[in-house]
Amino acid sequence: MTNITLSIDDEVYRKMRRYSEIKWSEFVRKCVQKRVEELEHLDKDDWDNARFLGDEKLLSESWASKEDEESFAYLQ
Repeated sequence: MTNITLSIDDEVYRKMRRYSEIKWSEFVRKCVQKRVEELEHLDKDDWDNARFLGDEKLLSESWASKEDEESFAYLQ
């Protein structure tokens, strides 16, 4: 398995530490896996028009599913 490093805002990290029972690495791993699977299902012919793959506006939006949003609503 490969390791990656990511940056988390200090305030978010403090909040994450309150929920030490959550395996954050596993949570992020599953989010990344889900997104990769979504991208793999795109029709290859659409890739020329798939500006959204790296679109800054889209990347700034939440990738969380409805279930994720409901599960973490209490954090907001």
